[in-house]
Amino acid sequence: MSEAQELDVSSIPLDQIDVSNAAIFGDDTWQPWFARLREEAPVHYCSDSPLGAYWSVTTHDLIKQVDTNHKVFSSAEGIAILDANDREEQATDVPIENFIAMDPPGHDQQRATVAPSVAPKNLANFEPLIRERVADILDNLPVGETFNWVDAVSVELTARMLATLFDFPYEDRRKLIYWSDITTNVPELTGLELDMEQRQADLMECAQAFMQLWQERAAAEPKFDLISMLAHGKNTQDMIDNPMLFLGNVLLLIVGGNDTTRNSISGGVIALNQFPEEYDKLRRNPDVIPNMVAEMVRWQTPVIHMRRTATQDYILGGEKIREGDRVVMWYLSGNRDEKVFPDADRLIVDRPNARSHVAFGFGIHRCMGNRLAEMQLRVLWEEIMQRFEKVELVGDVKRLPNNFIRGIAEVPVRVIPR
Repeated sequence: MSEAQELDVSSIPLDQIDVSNAAIFGDDTWQPWFARLREEAPVHYCSDSPLGAYWSVTTHDLIKQVDTNHKVFSSAEGIAILDANDREEQATDVPIENFIAMDPPGHDQQRATVAPSVAPKNLANFEPLIRERVADILDNLPVGETFNWVDAVSVELTARMLATLFDFPYEDRRKLIYWSDITTNVPELTGLELDMEQRQADLMECAQAFMQLWQERAAAEPKFDLISMLAHGKNTQDMIDNPMLFLGNVLLLIVGGNDTTRNSISGGVIALNQFPEEYDKLRRNPDVIPNMVAEMVRWQTPVIHMRRTATQDYILGGEKIREGDRVVMWYLSGNRDEKVFPDADRLIVDRPNARSHVAFGFGIHRCMGNRLAEMQLRVLWEEIMQRFEKVELVGDVKRLPNNFIRGIAEVPVRVIPR
């Protein structure tokens, strides 16, 4: 049993609670920590943590207040609880930039350039391709054998879609997953040591690969992949002249396309096995799948938190936040807020207000690819229900210690044909 599992949360003085501890997410023991904060201190100050002082915002309504007030709560100093610029300066000698870590107008201009790639009209064109790739993956699963759902389905489907979005060499698609993983697996987020020199070398390999793609796309007629759109976009065509801005935006798009979908695919299987009566409900009525997808995203909450920095003194939830303070919105906690989601720790496939979750964020930084993620999950479960009576969990789930991405490494399953 880990130290995080041994602790009695109720016995810890409120001012000593530090929910940035990556171990509580690796052990999946985070629920009582956030339940206590929601009840006793929904805006909570941690004055002493390995990552420095920070405020925690843990209820659904207060998270939305912060996320929709970008004038007071700025993204420009970083979006993770760690001081991102300090970390990246150590890792790359130059701070990595991207549009999610910007405020308007720069954020709006850069986001607008790539947003059409995941607009509803383009998504309609993607659906047949997604269904074809989902079918290929599911039809080649080893029926009757135990296998890791994460690698065989979650990672593979995500890698295929990322390769499509970037028009990246299909045979090298797993590199995209690797680059995404090393972007978010830094010691401040995981609590684990990492070879930072190797990480730097790997990120530079990523940068070189995408710079080559940029040069090719910039010299060709505009296409509808993300790199072509950046290379030809009015507000982004000079991005290549700022290598760290270029790399930062590429990594943002890779991580955004990887983690949300991949970990929701894995989390959904875990949840249906944890609540078999909900799996029965799904089998009786597959029409519930679109709503179930939103509920799976709420229950999993792939991005655990987002951080802002106060630009001025501000009263939030009765607490005075001072200019320069770090303010962390714990989306995972907001999505388990019992005042909004009754019986919030349960997956309920027909939950009436499942779409009220904050897993995609809220306001101007709401996840650009949320509709694409939902489409992939919907198509996947439509195809699963046509083929399998059950995706059965047959062993222990292995989660990853990380206070930013709620990652899942192993989900041992067997598929039972219909």
